[in-house]
Amino acid sequence: MDDDVAVGPLDLPARVDDALAVQALAFGLTAGEVAVRRHIVLRHMACRGARSYGATARGGRLVGFVYGMPNDRAHWWSTVVQPYLVREGNEGWLDDSFVITELHVHPDYQGRGIGTELITTITARADEPRSILSAIDTESPARRLYRSLGYVDLARPVHFPSAARPYAVMGAPLPLRRPSGAR
Repeated sequence: MDDDVAVGPLDLPARVDDALAVQALAFGLTAGEVAVRRHIVLRHMACRGARSYGATARGGRLVGFVYGMPNDRAHWWSTVVQPYLVREGNEGWLDDSFVITELHVHPDYQGRGIGTELITTITARADEPRSILSAIDTESPARRLYRSLGYVDLARPVHFPSAARPYAVMGAPLPLRRPSGAR
């Protein structure tokens, strides 16, 4: 990982605007989408077991973040992905799993191991035996990262309301596999 960046616990509610600025750049969000996501992030961080980590460059600039929580079948995300997981015989992944809700790294800092450090740090502190997440269902650096850590496709394509592109739901046993050369 980049020696000029430190990964540690993040008070996401206090830094939500900084985090969403990173997400907007990394994910190509509009100002309207950022406003909607701000409310979602704050609501998620009030959930049982929710936690977040940030990647901070010198001077305190937030250049990446991850947050997640133990999965709850009553949460919106679970209700959307459940029928797809049932179809693939993977519904059990919704139980005893830690969900990676968001993971984003500023484009100028991608490819430096920051995403790996963020996701392995947050999942290392999970009590659950496995992790699940959703990612846009296309070959991308994010999907390659997840695969390198042990995530496999559980269901695809998954269609979220209002999302133009299909997603894949992925899962991995914990602890995550560490790529060679990672700290």
